[in-house]
This record gives sequence, C-alpha cells and structure tokens, in this order.
Amino acid sequence: MGFPTKIQLIRRAKSEQWYINFPSALAQAMEFERGEVVEWLIEDKHKVILKRDDSVLGSEKKKPQTDP
Repeated sequence: MGFPTKIQLIRRAKSEQWYINFPSALAQAMEFERGEVVEWLIEDKHKVILKRDDSVLGSEKKKPQTDP
C-alpha cells in the first residue's frame, strides 16, 4: 500500500526549504520516535532510502517516566 504525499517548498529571500511530511499511519508503522535522526540516501532520481541507525532498532531503552 502506498501513501501519496505532497512535497512542499517554502521560499525565503535568501533560501528555500523543502518539506515532506510522513502520514501518521506510516510513522506509526515505522515506530518513529520524536526527535529521532534518520539519514536520506539517494539511490537514483526515482528512489530514495530512509536509513535508521541500526543501534536504535530493537535496542532502545526507554527512560521510566516520573511525575513532575
């Protein structure tokens, strides 16, 4: 199943910034965490690969939450 996604561009006086948002279902299926860092790799003009650090998968240890 695919997730069509629109690419957004914000142009400023001296720069541009491109955005691609992940659909919620995809982010949840990938079990993304807030603040997680990923790397984009270009395979060719039609394919990019989103790479996670292997140490994150399955070895995350969540800190116990404490009440404020």
